[in-house]
Amino acid sequence: MGTDTVRTEAAGERRREQRGWYFYDWACSVYSTSVLTVFLGPYLTSVAEEAADADGFVHPLGIPVRAGSFFAYSVSLSVIVAVLVMPLVGAAADRTGRKKPLLAAAAYTGAAATAAMFFLDGDRYLLGGLLLVVANAAQSVAMMLYNSYLPQIAPPEERDAVSSRGWAFGYAAGSLVLVANLVLYTGHESFGLSESAAVRVCLGSAGLWWGAFALIPLRRLRDRRSEQKPTGEPTAPGFRQLAATVRHMRRHPLTLAFLLAYLVYNDGIQTVISQASIYGSEELGLGQSTLIGAVLLVQVLAVAGALGMGRLARTYGAKRTILGSLVAWTVTLAAGYHLPAGAPAWFFVLAAGIGLVLGGSQALSRSLFSHLVPPGKEAEYFSAYEMSDRGMSWLGPLLFGLTYQLTGSYRDAIISLVAFFVIGFVLLARVPVRQAIADAGNPVPERI
Repeated sequence: MGTDTVRTEAAGERRREQRGWYFYDWACSVYSTSVLTVFLGPYLTSVAEEAADADGFVHPLGIPVRAGSFFAYSVSLSVIVAVLVMPLVGAAADRTGRKKPLLAAAAYTGAAATAAMFFLDGDRYLLGGLLLVVANAAQSVAMMLYNSYLPQIAPPEERDAVSSRGWAFGYAAGSLVLVANLVLYTGHESFGLSESAAVRVCLGSAGLWWGAFALIPLRRLRDRRSEQKPTGEPTAPGFRQLAATVRHMRRHPLTLAFLLAYLVYNDGIQTVISQASIYGSEELGLGQSTLIGAVLLVQVLAVAGALGMGRLARTYGAKRTILGSLVAWTVTLAAGYHLPAGAPAWFFVLAAGIGLVLGGSQALSRSLFSHLVPPGKEAEYFSAYEMSDRGMSWLGPLLFGLTYQLTGSYRDAIISLVAFFVIGFVLLARVPVRQAIADAGNPVPERI
């Protein structure tokens, strides 16, 4: 669907659809916050440690894995499922124009897997790993479809603001639910729950929240039939469809160059998000309540950060604003390496720095990429984009896990991630985005 069509739609209908679109961030961000960032990493690690042998290793499928690395490896494994599924779903969505049924299927698969985490107890680490892989893969498929709506519901001049508001909705929901989680977790005895049961309630309730609020965007978003010829074959396997998508993207090398830069720096962002709680609990010796409070601070400041960076983009352009955020990420991560153990105040300072740049760097990256997608290829191109989003990047968690496995130090693991931000900055700085937008066949905004 082209930009001209978006402009001609009634403004009231467009705003209604945009508001419905925001609510998918509200629905699913609780999974990313409460499950992936706060509770599941430390809890699944403790479950794996319960099942570990005397040397601290578990043996899924007979493979020796240090219990402390199991969560990171599970995140990495989920990308394999996503790589197989997302290109197929993206091509089907563009071919048929029926994104909503596919979005519903992915959203409720992820919500069901998350709700089933309530049953993760004892030494059932394999169940935890399986549910994590299913939920993370489903989340990636759903987010790919959700993101691909952006160029269809907002003309170019609105996209930075619309994308930023979506992220702000997500972080607001994460903050609200984390407050409830904090009350439940810290007062679990007064609720008649053990600490483990309180964590499992927090995990399972995130799936229920996801499923309940996903109904709003599914009611308001509209399917649009594409007039573009699809890439690949209707029944192409995942890797063949991905190869077909990449071949099409090679016709737009500047779009591919931006995607490479995004894949690198977002790999670092997503690994920090998914592994920060492990770093805080295992290396810095901080309690679960402190970690929840720090993540809550990130969520609150991320709302302001997403909206504030959206405003900066109006003055300086999305590309320059993203580059500035990558500098801030590098400084923040280097500071995290030097944090003293057992000092929650400094951990909160670090959390504040992350919160101020987190939402904006993600929201502006999404809106900038939407300008680089040829009309009619939204879901297919966003399938490639989503492979490096929402914890689906495999190299960062793999590097984090391997560094810990080889050194036994989470400080070495966290500082290894600086490379992603430095390399991503260099790659993004080299992309002429105005030319990339023109080459994709889209109108070039006055400021980008």
